[in-house]
Amino acid sequence: QVQLVESGGGLVQPGGSLTLSCAVSINIFSIYALGWYRQAPGNQRELVARIYRDSSTIYAGSVKGRFTISRDNAKNTVYLQMNSLKPEDTAVYYCNVDRRIGTYWGQGTQVTVSS
Repeated sequence: QVQLVESGGGLVQPGGSLTLSCAVSINIFSIYALGWYRQAPGNQRELVARIYRDSSTIYAGSVKGRFTISRDNAKNTVYLQMNSLKPEDTAVYYCNVDRRIGTYWGQGTQVTVSS
């Protein structure tokens, strides 16, 4: 069983920054894709960013240029650096591991952007 533990969420003012971390219980070097998703109240869960085995990345249009996903294979951790945060970024953020043979989710971490 793969376990994911997110951290780094919290309350931040508009324009501020946060970095989310996701510690994965297995070696992430060969994992097909790691990702961050988010779900705001009343909305479906949506993709925020994804990083593939070859380190290529994709981003949702709403966060492109503001968020950066990265991975540290030595620490089995994936990060989401979030800059220039907006109130509409408020959501529960979930880490995701896609091994092609199975998908795993973290418990989520709340990010609230408010003055």
